[in-house]
Amino acid sequence: MNLDLINPKISQAKTLNKEFYLSNYYFETAKSKIFQKTWHYIADKSEFNVTCNTLPNIILEEYLDEPIILTKDKDNQIHCLSNVCNHRGNLLCTEPCLQSNIRCKYHGRLFSLNGTFISMPEFKNVENFIPENNHLPKLPLFNIGNLLFTSLSPDIEANIYFQDMLNRLSWYPFKNLIYKPALTKNFNVQANWALYCENFLEGFHIPFVHPVLNSFIDFSNYTTEIFEYSSVQLGISKDKKNCFELPNTSVDYGKNIGAYYFWVFPNMMFNFYPWGLSVNIIEPKTTNTTKVRFLQFVLDESKIGLGAGTGLDQVEFEDEEIVQNVQKGIRSMFYNNGRYSPEREQGTHHFHSLIAKKLS
Repeated sequence: MNLDLINPKISQAKTLNKEFYLSNYYFETAKSKIFQKTWHYIADKSEFNVTCNTLPNIILEEYLDEPIILTKDKDNQIHCLSNVCNHRGNLLCTEPCLQSNIRCKYHGRLFSLNGTFISMPEFKNVENFIPENNHLPKLPLFNIGNLLFTSLSPDIEANIYFQDMLNRLSWYPFKNLIYKPALTKNFNVQANWALYCENFLEGFHIPFVHPVLNSFIDFSNYTTEIFEYSSVQLGISKDKKNCFELPNTSVDYGKNIGAYYFWVFPNMMFNFYPWGLSVNIIEPKTTNTTKVRFLQFVLDESKIGLGAGTGLDQVEFEDEEIVQNVQKGIRSMFYNNGRYSPEREQGTHHFHSLIAKKLS
């Protein structure tokens, strides 16, 4: 049961068949063929402090549901480890804490903060027990400024995965971004995760769905650029107010850019505004329910609420309403798939092409 590949010529292509959004088969298959192999945002370095050097986390809770822990050792090295004791499967850490080692609270197995097995009570008579085979599995770790990412079994290295975004924004002061957990918000959407992503990936709907955003954006100059594992939409401002001050080394120098909307396959959105960065993580829950996390990182508080980066909650509510209606509509016996606008839906076409290729 495979999806048909998407015609690479957008003017001739049809969108994904509706069964992708409705079938539990595709929802489950995407776990191993897409999400286990891609990269995931997990934390900001600022979450480590004098009272916390161990952070438990779950990669895509209720979907992949993989428990991990981030630790910071005495040498200030950060490690990403499995949060499951390899004796009997107990969770090793259930809340942020400060500790010198990791000790399982079930039977006392002890690990260092880098995951190295140290000791185990009552195991001296266990035959063929090899301590070196009992270290905690270590996951790869990649950072963009203070933002930390990991993958369960990556098929693409992170520096390749993120390189197009980082190349385009080589001038951007990522290390100066300040994570604001108090501004983080979660939204529950009654629609398939991919519908939410593909809605983000085209500006086609902006004049019809987002009146406030449309008042700031010059839609006639709104463009989308496609890369191998990502894409960017350039939100050109109608005037020179609330725009990026771009260096002359930028390929966009001279443009009145009010927002960069980057998407990285399959479910991460990086929205860059003059005030900072909004990272949207799209988390599948069921075939027709999705959690959307809005994480806020601030550069300049004086610019919050200005230009294209204003009213983000309202934009989300507008997107939520439309994708929920699409989720209802695709169930119709009269709908199977649609066509793309070659001028406006390049991002969605690219997204669908990657999905179909991964699941074929």
